Amino acid sequence: MLLKKINTVLTAAFILFILWFGTEFILSPEAAVPGFGLPSGPSGDGDGFLIVKGIRDVVLALVLCILLVTGHRRALGWVLLVEALAAYGDMTTVLVHHGSVATALAVHGLTATLMVVNGLLMMRETRKVAAVPVAPAPQPA
Repeated sequence: MLLKKINTVLTAAFILFILWFGTEFILSPEAAVPGFGLPSGPSGDGDGFLIVKGIRDVVLALVLCILLVTGHRRALGWVLLVEALAAYGDMTTVLVHHGSVATALAVHGLTATLMVVNGLLMMRETRKVAAVPVAPAPQPA
C-alpha cells in the first residue's frame, strides 16, 4: 500500500513538472530557453521549434495522467520507462551542443533517472507473483 502511494505521488509530481515545462515552452518560448540548458535559442523564426518541444512535453504529461487516472498502473510503469528516454535525449542534446553541463545533468539527467526509478517501482508494485502449489496435507490412516 505504501509503495502504491509513493508511486502515485511521484507520478503526479512528474505530470505537473512536465506540464509546467511544456506550457512554458508553448506560452513563452524565448524565456524558457535558458532553463533547457542550451547556450542559445534558435535564431530568426525558430520559436516554432521551441513550441514543438512544449507540445511534446504536454502530450507526454497527458499520457501519464490518463494512465494514472484510469488505473492502468502496469502500463504507466512501462510508459514512465519509455518517456525517460525523452529526458535522456534532452540531456544528451544539451551536452552535445555545448550547453550547461549542470543543467543537462541536474534537470534532464536527474528527471530521466527518477522516471526510471518510478517506472521500475511501478512495475514492482504491479508484478504478478506466481502461485506456488501447496501439497495437500497428509490424510490420517
